[in-house]
Amino acid sequence: MSHPVKGVDHVFLLVEDLDRSAEAYRRLGFTLSPKGLHSAAKGTANYTLMFPADYMELLGIVTPTEGNAPRREALAREGEGLRAVACRIDDADAAKTALDALGIATAEVGHFERPVPLPGGGTAPAAFATLPYAEAELPFGLVFMCQHKTRETVWLPELLTHPNRACGLGAIFAQSADPEAAAARLARLFAAGTVVPLDGGARVETGPDSAPILCLTGAALAARFPGIDLSALPAEGLAGLAIRSEDMAATAACLTGAGVAPVETAAGLALAPADCAGAVLEFVPA
Repeated sequence: MSHPVKGVDHVFLLVEDLDRSAEAYRRLGFTLSPKGLHSAAKGTANYTLMFPADYMELLGIVTPTEGNAPRREALAREGEGLRAVACRIDDADAAKTALDALGIATAEVGHFERPVPLPGGGTAPAAFATLPYAEAELPFGLVFMCQHKTRETVWLPELLTHPNRACGLGAIFAQSADPEAAAARLARLFAAGTVVPLDGGARVETGPDSAPILCLTGAALAARFPGIDLSALPAEGLAGLAIRSEDMAATAACLTGAGVAPVETAAGLALAPADCAGAVLEFVPA
């Protein structure tokens, strides 16, 4: 049976104060969706930062519930930051069957929806089915699969244009003491997953038109982001993102206008986790 996972669909940052984090990302030049409130049992809400092929999500807890206890514990233990990668699939139930046949362990399929405010007024449902990989399959973080049942209420055209000219996920950064082993475990989670050696780590190719995952040692991550304080990042875990920009000059002007001072890197312009809700952010040319 063929592997059902086609690449990276989106990522989410778990944040301590959702509205404060949303305002920080608006200041950096991102267009954010209206706040999406989840069910009472979940007790969470989100903002999305949409790109043509993928997106970012800011996820926060608005009401403590039994269901969000693990996320509250994660915030208390690790602080805010990049915590999850969601993978592209067509059908969650079929994906579970296929992955079981391949010997890749998963949890249970979940179905949920949330109301989305529409530009002309009113709301429409955004509906999803999700399937988490079993914790034993993962080197760190949360990796799950996401089936979009209502793409038209998630990828709204007015959300795709950003003043900072961001246009997609360029890469996902992770920090590990054994990046080659972490990369090998992550690669088997994707149909096109392959590992490419790097100085100080390894790159996981996740599929066509899909952000790769760069697993790096602490020293290699620090070398990529010279002069940026990375001390709050987890020693083993997801660390940050490269964001593709259609116009790096416009990106630089937007960041400077926001009063933040990006650091020049070999690939682009980077911002410290303290400015980006716990994740290092690097803008790179599209």
